[in-house]
Amino acid sequence: MYSKGLNITFYCYVFMKGDKRERIIRILLDTPDGSLTAYRIHLESECSQPWALSYLKKLEKMDFIKKTKVTNVYGLFEYWLKIRSPLQCADYHLQSDPLKIIRSSNLSYALTTYQAENLIHGYLLPTRTDFYILKDQLDLWHQYLISNGLVGAGNTRIIIADPHIVKKYILKQKGYNMVSKSQLICDLLMEGGVAIEAANILILEWYSGVL
Repeated sequence: MYSKGLNITFYCYVFMKGDKRERIIRILLDTPDGSLTAYRIHLESECSQPWALSYLKKLEKMDFIKKTKVTNVYGLFEYWLKIRSPLQCADYHLQSDPLKIIRSSNLSYALTTYQAENLIHGYLLPTRTDFYILKDQLDLWHQYLISNGLVGAGNTRIIIADPHIVKKYILKQKGYNMVSKSQLICDLLMEGGVAIEAANILILEWYSGVL
């Protein structure tokens, strides 16, 4: 599901080509009741107004939304998964509690997948700690993590994020920063396996008003 190795050049290309679409989808799914205006979505997504309006019209023609209200939650998540680009990530093995190490870093982050779901709902065993970081803090994170563990497949994974994920749309849970509701569900669906079951539970819980 994830591509190994960190490649900044590739990430910059992904941001230009794909992240603005994901931003709008994330905003829609985080506020699915239609209470946001198209103008507000343009501002929140930091996309140009003509492009944002054009993309909203495209999503409406695909029967995912009506104006800015999500009318097909499952369909929009499926579409989001189809347009996502491979994630750029790196693996580490931390020698003590990854959550405590991450929270003590004083660096920007947003937890996702197993740990984030466990903190919110407790369905999944947090066998791996995945979290998004900012591109400009990559070296700082690397040095910090190797001072607390080893490089290679283990219990922790960092993912380079669109700043929108880490800076704007985050949840706070038990003192930790986590991705938004829609981002967590999307990441769980992308992870596959038992994580899909957890994602479906969250969809039924969080989107009961629009399903």
